[in-house]
Amino acid sequence: MNDGFGPALDAHSSEGVPTRWIAINTHPHREHIAVEHLNRQKFAVYCPMELKRVRHARRTQDVTRPLFPGYIFAEVMPDLMMWRPILSTYGVRAMIRVGDRPAFIDKKFIQALRDREVDGVIAKPLRPYEVGQQVRLNGGAFDGLIATIIEMDERERLVLLASLLSQTVRLKVVASHVRPL
Repeated sequence: MNDGFGPALDAHSSEGVPTRWIAINTHPHREHIAVEHLNRQKFAVYCPMELKRVRHARRTQDVTRPLFPGYIFAEVMPDLMMWRPILSTYGVRAMIRVGDRPAFIDKKFIQALRDREVDGVIAKPLRPYEVGQQVRLNGGAFDGLIATIIEMDERERLVLLASLLSQTVRLKVVASHVRPL
């Protein structure tokens, strides 16, 4: 699906006309089809991808999936109505608009996504916590309690080991409810 990333980021079309990026809503799980058909129409299209861990039938594997499921980005000429064919493209559900005009996206946003790519996949930021690290709980009944991380999962949940009333207790919390010491 590397074809779907389109040409390098360019501020002007081949005719020297300034271009802008728009967001396009696709049919469910049809981003690749919309990208293919828009590329055939000579639109520069970008579908940022991420690695997701998928479990099926006791097997786990990493697969590439869209970072924004159901959405892709296309570069268009805003002053011309050349973006109208997008609406009738196979795989496209709608264009994100403000009234009758497309809602334009800042080129810096698209460039920032591309800058984070490693081998065609958006690199996730490093995890802020590690197993064995001590943290302090924020808010709730255990506010201020110090605990040690014993497990972490990819959904930002932590399993903590804390000493409470002279006993060791396991707690499951969301990563946003703790802060490092």
